Amino acid sequence: MSFSITTWNINSVRLRMPIVEKFLMKHQPDILCLQETKVPNELFPLAPLRAMGYEHIIIHGQKGYHGVAIASRIPLTEDHSFDYGSVGHARHISAIFERSGRRVRLHNFYVPAGGDEPDPAINPKFEHKLNFIEEMKLLKAEAEVNTSAILVGDLNIAPLEHDVWSHKQLLKIVSHTPVETEGLLEVIKRGAWLDLMRQHVPANEKLYTWWSYRAKDWEAADKGRRLDHIWSSSDLGPLLQRVDILKEARGWEKPSDHVPVTAYFNL
Repeated sequence: MSFSITTWNINSVRLRMPIVEKFLMKHQPDILCLQETKVPNELFPLAPLRAMGYEHIIIHGQKGYHGVAIASRIPLTEDHSFDYGSVGHARHISAIFERSGRRVRLHNFYVPAGGDEPDPAINPKFEHKLNFIEEMKLLKAEAEVNTSAILVGDLNIAPLEHDVWSHKQLLKIVSHTPVETEGLLEVIKRGAWLDLMRQHVPANEKLYTWWSYRAKDWEAADKGRRLDHIWSSSDLGPLLQRVDILKEARGWEKPSDHVPVTAYFNL
């Protein structure tokens, strides 16, 4: 049985609900994970998602900032959130779903961007980001018995050399500094996670999911970064069919600077 899951930093779910509906109407993933929803729980736009068949929705939001949500066609249970970095931000949500008799723990993350200065001594936002990543190192893909795992989200780090348009020029830019990239790769290693986006795309091939609003012509410049990720426990790796990055969504009306990333499995 086929199964698909999408991750998308939507950069305000209420502002961009028209393009969320546009995406869902055409691509119809089984589960949609959103980050940076920027809305408190009581104001989250549940109705349009439910109208499109996404009746199972769990949210962890806050007013004007951060926020994560999971909207699913499949029942969700055992939802919880954890305050990574211990600052009271809505940046993580998790749930269990079952597909074809397989129990799966799903994590949806929005890792802090980290500000502009990559020095924790003078930039509290960067310190928070490093603390967040340090705590993520404790998260194991095989933490629960008889349970597979999928981790998605805007992790705000492009860990590999070809996850950015220029490795040399971005080494001192937040999202690609060595302390961040090494930290995220350690999260993968310690947790025994699979980087599914790189399973079928070689590490020496450019791969982006984000293009800055600052670029006058983002498409022509193509100065992207791979900030959005889909990982899984090792047992799901052989079941992955493909991962699609919908680059065209960056050119839609009132777009997010991130685009939807969808993994397709044969479960």
